[in-house]
Amino acid sequence: MEILGTTLRICVDDLASSVAFYENLTGTRALRFERGGVSVAAIGCFLLMSGPEEELQVLRRVAATIAVHDVDKAYAMLTESGAKVLAGPVPTPVGRNLIAVHPDGSVFEYADRKTPAEHG
Repeated sequence: MEILGTTLRICVDDLASSVAFYENLTGTRALRFERGGVSVAAIGCFLLMSGPEEELQVLRRVAATIAVHDVDKAYAMLTESGAKVLAGPVPTPVGRNLIAVHPDGSVFEYADRKTPAEHG
C-alpha cells in the first residue's frame, strides 16, 4: 500500500475564523462539507472540524487521515497486518474511507478519492 500523504485533523470552536487563518496560511481555498452533524473544511493538509462535542469526542480519537490510492487495498493490507477496521469502507463526499486501529492502539482514517464507478 502506497501512502500518498497525510491530513492533520483539528477540532475547532469557530470554523469561520479558523478557515480564514488556514486559507491564508496555505494559500488555498477550503473545500467545505457536512458529515454526521459536523461541519468540515479541508484546506491543504488540514482538516478542520466543528460541531457538537459528543461528535467531536469521537473524531479526536483519530490521529490523522492517510491518503491512499485504493481503500479496498488498504483494508486488505491493514487486516492482514493485524489492524482492526472499526468502520468502512464507506462513501465520503470525495471518495471512500475507513477507520482502523493499528496493533499499537493508534487510530487512523484511510481515504481515497475514487468515485463509486472507479470502485466498481
